[in-house]
Amino acid sequence: MLDAEILARIQFAFTVSFHIIFPSFTIGLASFLFVLEAQWLRTRDDTYLALYKFWLKIFALAFGMGVVSGIVMSYQFGTNWGPFSEFTGGVIGPLMAYEVLSAFFLEAGFLGIMLFGLNRVGPKLHFLATTMVAVGTLFSAFWILSANSWMQTPDGFVIENGRAVVTSWIDAIFNPSFPYRLVHMVLAAYLTTAFVVGAVGAWHLLRDRENRAARIMFSMAMWMAAIVAPIQIVAGDMHGLNTLEHQPAKVAAMEGHFETQNGAPLILFGLPDMKAEETRYAIEIPKLGSMILTHDWDGKITGLKDFAPEDRPNATIVFWTFRIMVGVGVLMALLGIASLIARFRHKLYDCKYLHRFALIMGPSGFVAILAGWFTTEIGRQPWVVYGFMRTSEAGSPVTATAIAGSLLAFVVVYSIVFGVGTAYIIRAMNHDPRKAHVPSGEFLRAGGRQLAAHNNPQAGE
Repeated sequence: MLDAEILARIQFAFTVSFHIIFPSFTIGLASFLFVLEAQWLRTRDDTYLALYKFWLKIFALAFGMGVVSGIVMSYQFGTNWGPFSEFTGGVIGPLMAYEVLSAFFLEAGFLGIMLFGLNRVGPKLHFLATTMVAVGTLFSAFWILSANSWMQTPDGFVIENGRAVVTSWIDAIFNPSFPYRLVHMVLAAYLTTAFVVGAVGAWHLLRDRENRAARIMFSMAMWMAAIVAPIQIVAGDMHGLNTLEHQPAKVAAMEGHFETQNGAPLILFGLPDMKAEETRYAIEIPKLGSMILTHDWDGKITGLKDFAPEDRPNATIVFWTFRIMVGVGVLMALLGIASLIARFRHKLYDCKYLHRFALIMGPSGFVAILAGWFTTEIGRQPWVVYGFMRTSEAGSPVTATAIAGSLLAFVVVYSIVFGVGTAYIIRAMNHDPRKAHVPSGEFLRAGGRQLAAHNNPQAGE
């Protein structure tokens, strides 16, 4: 039977995997809504307003599920990871408080206006609400990723009486891996949303090639794929170099290298064997691993054997999750290139093969994000705070039976609640965006003057 530590890790991985899907989507979707409303205000083209209303409902559903799953996840710090909370409370606690005071207050203050105020406030005020919600989601990403990055590359603190005490908030917040992780994650969120939007646009184009709303969606999404996917590859490379500097054992596990060597090959595929300390059936490209990781054909790559066995992450899992993430990223870039070719040939809205490819790639961003986070978190093991606190030291004295019971309950409840929620989102995506309710353009242009005239008959005489 699995012990309490493993079960607690599985439970947290399960809940955080559900949770991260929704914030990663809403971060990108909030910015997409900002662009749609800005385009409508600029052009007064009601197609943009219809698209805004279409995606606003989906944003509300995803945002709600993200909040619910986040609350459940946070309780586990106290129930299953008490010693971790005690050790890191002086660092993680304030960072989470900053997230509430900045991001959550912005979102909570303006979300109601954004969701329900389109017919009740002027267009500029409503656009301000959309802007603030979009900014709030980015603030949320900032603080959450700062906390996670501190666990990966802790800085700006000392240990006093068994607890982490901050000596420099600048160093703690802007720890060595934070800038790279923030850029990498925000770009991932934008790509995730772009590919969902592109898939929905492709679906409606397959049904009606003349659907203008679908054309706009698909075009905007493919521009994002063509521009942001290559940028993400560069950002990922920079993040990898930072990881090599601060967490070389993680990189060794990701690459499947057990032996330290100069001019290390790039192992495309293989089966890492932790017991035998080798990657079996490896398919390699000579020296390319060193070139990618060090930008030097003969660069030195440290292998897992240079680390004590108790300090090694599980290469068997990390090796493959990393390749899934990279593979999906390559497919994203290929779709972006294919869309550029189709666009310049004036076939962007007519190529069914491209539309089917985009439709298949719809959930690819979620797959890449989950694979990337598995790589990041499993690759950090056996540390919960890298170099300072082991995962085995962070667990609460809870029995395996109790954790197994709560895990089973989570699986059942999450499957029902989020299964229904996701099904409803997919159903909403299936609706024709042209049929989204569009409020009176004249009312919105006038900022409410038409409503006043309607309520006062003498004003029209």
